[in-house]
Parts: sequence; C-alpha cells; structure tokens
Amino acid sequence: MGMTDSQFKAFVRFLIDALKDAKEEAGEKKDQKLDKILENLQSSLED
Repeated sequence: MGMTDSQFKAFVRFLIDALKDAKEEAGEKKDQKLDKILENLQSSLED
C-alpha cells in the first residue's frame, strides 16, 4: 500500500531534519549520521 501525500510530506520533513542535523556535525560523527540516514532509507525501500 502506498503513502498518502500527507504521509509522504511528513517523511520528507523527517529526512530534511536528519540531513540538516548531520550537516552540522564534523568528521566521523557526520559520517555516522549520514550512514544511519542511508540505512533508514534503504530499509524503507525494502519494506
């Protein structure tokens, strides 16, 4: 079953927030946050 427009917008807002948070980090911590975002996106595709 697909997402409604409202659900998709909420997902995009969550993703933007996570990316902004990762952008503020430096070095290895930034890499860890970006890896976590990528893992979450991949698992969303597999669900």
